[in-house]
Amino acid sequence: HILFPQTFVIPMNAEKTITQWHVPVDDTSCYWYSIFTSFTTPGTIYRYDVTTGASSVFRAPQVDFDSARYETKQVFFNSKDGTRVPMFITHRRGLKLDGKNPTLLYGYGGFEISQVASYRASVGAAWLERGGVYILANIRGGGEFGPAWHQAALKEKRQRAYDDFIAIAEDLVRRKITSPRHLGIQGGSNGGLLMGVMLTQRPDLFNAVVCQVPLLDMRRYHTLLAGASWMGEYGNPDVPAEWEYISRYSPYQNVKAGVKYPRVLFTTSTRDDRVHPAHARKMVARMLEQGHDVLYYENIEGGHGGAANNRQSAYMSALAYTFLLKQLR
Repeated sequence: HILFPQTFVIPMNAEKTITQWHVPVDDTSCYWYSIFTSFTTPGTIYRYDVTTGASSVFRAPQVDFDSARYETKQVFFNSKDGTRVPMFITHRRGLKLDGKNPTLLYGYGGFEISQVASYRASVGAAWLERGGVYILANIRGGGEFGPAWHQAALKEKRQRAYDDFIAIAEDLVRRKITSPRHLGIQGGSNGGLLMGVMLTQRPDLFNAVVCQVPLLDMRRYHTLLAGASWMGEYGNPDVPAEWEYISRYSPYQNVKAGVKYPRVLFTTSTRDDRVHPAHARKMVARMLEQGHDVLYYENIEGGHGGAANNRQSAYMSALAYTFLLKQLR
């Protein structure tokens, strides 16, 4: 049967995302549903027989990955202003809390986009199986708790998203899941801006940064490609009062010589038609001029996704995870 999506439920207090499906009206004895469990188990389609009340596997992907060896937990912590903020932590069962686990913290925090528990094949194969811990941050600016969660980090309140991310990193160290020596971070686009802010505001907290298709020069972002459409999110840097708060966190204006920064891998695409590659190019040029150790990769294809096909995407992922493993072990 052809399956048609009916409902989509994302409970923020659960580790599962559930999609229900309905089938053509001539079949009234069953329906299909798909469950995406945690970050390590891909979606499986089940058939539910309404006459017997029994469920059975209808379609299941073949994945060479033992998800039973890993666990995902949702943990809440207090941000700088006392707001309770959640994160998802995925790691091998029986994790030793000695502060030495290579840990990757991923974040976005913008445009009311929710970061939820969903299958991430590359995380399992390239990170978890190699002993890494994976953290997904649900910082303000996203949509995890509705419009208010997004609006809490707009314009002059943007620093709240960054404070949330810093608080997560500090909490991971406090729990002895990891330490600054073994903690890396990753984000792209608006998440790339987040990476740039973490680099310049708290270089002491991290040992590796993967900054992908990023916004970094917030003085001119609105003049480049689609940037003007984001002024409702960040503000208008041509307005002195708004540039006053944007200038406090804009990475390109705040990176300095003589500061010890964690090693950074910047990636972008020549054909990115949303965030101009000039952001990454200029940041790398400035950091090299200041004597910092940075890595840079620019793909000539791919648009804002950074890659034009699966082969390129796999190559970009391999670059990032190889860099992280070398830096954080």
